Formats: sequence, structure tokens, C-alpha cells
Amino acid sequence: MFDIEITGTGRYVPENKVTNHDLAALVDTSDEWITQMTGIKERRISLGEDTTEMAVQASLKAIEDAGLRPEEIDLIILATVTPTYYFPSAACLVQTRLGAGQATSFDISAGCTGFIYALNIAAQFIKCGTYKTALVVGAEVLSKITDWSDRKTCVLFADGAGAAVLQRGKAGIIASFTGADGRGADYLYCHGVPFGNQLVPVKDTQPHYTVMNGREVFKFAVNIMPESILKVLEGSGFTLNDIKYFIPHQANIRIIDSAAKKLKVDRDRFYVNIDKYGNTSSASIPIALDEMSRKGQLLPGDLIVVTGFGAGLTYGAHLIKWTKANY
Repeated sequence: MFDIEITGTGRYVPENKVTNHDLAALVDTSDEWITQMTGIKERRISLGEDTTEMAVQASLKAIEDAGLRPEEIDLIILATVTPTYYFPSAACLVQTRLGAGQATSFDISAGCTGFIYALNIAAQFIKCGTYKTALVVGAEVLSKITDWSDRKTCVLFADGAGAAVLQRGKAGIIASFTGADGRGADYLYCHGVPFGNQLVPVKDTQPHYTVMNGREVFKFAVNIMPESILKVLEGSGFTLNDIKYFIPHQANIRIIDSAAKKLKVDRDRFYVNIDKYGNTSSASIPIALDEMSRKGQLLPGDLIVVTGFGAGLTYGAHLIKWTKANY
């Protein structure tokens, strides 16, 4: 069995910023209400870059950060709910754009928990010796499945990509925990192609946008986030007091505040950048990791917990010892 560490990170977000004031000109809302209810001040919305393009840009930065060449990558896992195509996978498109040779490449769909799931899958492949170097990406263009006339959802979602390189090395990923509760599938969803063929006429002609029961998702999230954090620490020999930073999925500031309160942890130990980027789903955690790393906030030996929840309903966490040298 091999130890695994994160050796490189990267992120990419579109240049186009959409502020709360911009949204107030489209729907019945206000900067004050959005900020109070979500913590979001602005978000990045693509003007044409799709999931694959953003994933490539984030991946190139992560590979460079790890000091590698693309051809050294032998596994690519891309988490997304907004792929460029149904098939081929966005991971395969990223592979050829990077020049990553014959790297095994596939997508996974686990909603906003996508990066957590993908990291776990890649770690297992490396741990058992199947692969040596993995590129794990979370990339979303949520703006293309957002109903911009629905003020309950259009204020939340945004576009972006983040990536991390995993390699055999030091014991960086200490513990992992993932789970799902399909009973909540109807709380957050987006329909695919409506059923229909030459024998059965298509009945569903409604636009296919993200639909969310915000109340139920909130109730789920405020409980599952602290539970996931405690679960990943079980048996690790570490406690909440040993963790320097908690890096949660950036969905809603009130969810993060609630998790800190339930765990009786200083809120300053929870990293927050939702004010700048909004909810980028599977991209939010790797974007935060890269941002923290490049700002010098993560030092070798620091213990961190990354945790997320999302459509499915899915959830999970990783306990990580940061091994990467500071910038």
C-alpha cells in the first residue's frame, strides 16, 4: 500500500464578474438580501468558455505546480454535473488537450461533493498501486443550467474549475469518508434529455434547469457537514483541536456558520471565499485549496479537513496533512 500526497493545485475562473447589483436588475432581489442570506457578493459567469476549457486551464496550473509534465499523468478523474457533452467524457477531452498520453480518463457525477468523491477514488487507485500520478478536477458551468428568472437559484450558482495532482509519496491523505442518501434526490436536481423516441412521443417540453428545495437542502447540509467532519476524524488519532483549517464546500455562509457553531470551532478556522465566487459546485473545494496554497496559508505539516455535500444527496470529507512546500 502506498501513501498519497497532494503535490500541485490549480484553479481557473472566468474573468466576467456578475455582482448582486447586476442580478437585482434582472430579478426581484437586492445586494442586501443576497449577502445576508448567502454570503455571496459576486460570482464568475462564463461568456463562452465551457467546462472542458476551464478544466484544462486549471489542470495546466496544477501540473505545473507539481513540477510535472502532462505525459506523467496516468489517471484523470473529472467531477462535473455540467459536462461539455454527454459523451465522450470531459476527462477524455481534457486528456487530449493536455497531451496526457494514454491516461485512464473518466467523469463522475456526485453534485457538489464531486471533488470529494473523485479525490477518494483517485487515492484508492494510487494506494493499491494501480496508478502513480492522478489529476483530479472539479469543473462546472452552472450558468448553462440556471434559470436566470428564478431568484431563488440564480443568485447562488456560478462557473469555475479547480484541480489537484495526487502522487505516491508522503502520508498526505490520512482518512476519507463518503456517503449518500438517495431519499433526498428530489431536493436538488436537473432533468436530462426528456424521454421519447419513434414509438413514444416526447411529453416534457419544459426547459431543463436546476431545481432546488432550498429549505430541505439547508436542513440536510447543516447536519451532514459537522457529521462528516467528525466521522472522518474517527480513529485517526486527531481531534477538532488539531485541525488548522476546515475547507467546506462554498454553498451558503449560513451553513458554514452553523457547522462551526455545532462543532464549537472558531469560525475563523473555516475558510470562506463564497463572497467572490458563489457556489461553483464540484469546483469550490479545489478552488479554495489552490487559493489558500498560493497565498501561503497552508504550510507543510498543517492538518486540514475538506468537506462537502451536494445533489444525490451526497456528502463526504477528507483529513489531509499538507505536505506541499510553501510558495
